[in-house]
Amino acid sequence: MKDKALIRERYRRERREAFVPAIYSNVLSTPEVTQATIIASYVSYGYEPNTIELNRALIKSGKTLLLPRVNNDHIDWIYWDGDENKLVEKKKILEPVGDVVSPLPAIDVVIVPALRIDRDGFRLGQGGGFYDRALPMMSGWKIALVHSGEVTSEVLPREAHDIAVNAAATPDLIVRFRKN
Repeated sequence: MKDKALIRERYRRERREAFVPAIYSNVLSTPEVTQATIIASYVSYGYEPNTIELNRALIKSGKTLLLPRVNNDHIDWIYWDGDENKLVEKKKILEPVGDVVSPLPAIDVVIVPALRIDRDGFRLGQGGGFYDRALPMMSGWKIALVHSGEVTSEVLPREAHDIAVNAAATPDLIVRFRKN
């Protein structure tokens, strides 16, 4: 675990030093997204890939959008209609207000944050484990957003509970990972 913490620290520093704002509109044209009805995304913060325009475009295209809200050690999902007044800041992260979606409907696409993605589609997140616990319960196509240069040929540290994503998006390309 100490290794993961050191790696995260290094990747956060590299991300901060190389940060260039970008738009991830290429995600909108993937077949999985164009055919989706319900999409789970997140609200980016700090030096993360910006999801604001992407989330607005998804809603504008008629998709139903769910955003996460941290509830103790897990994520609750809330419908979001694009109204920024329905977001509140909690520990530097904007989270949606509203009722928890329960039962959770079938989610077609899950847009996931990551610090790095390795060649097998395994992600290194921020370290809270929220997505590690949420992803096994979500059967939809999983795509992680990263900056250019954050898809690595290195094998990232992983644990038995880690779930590989199906794809990673940088501002310029979509990388699909082969599943065994």
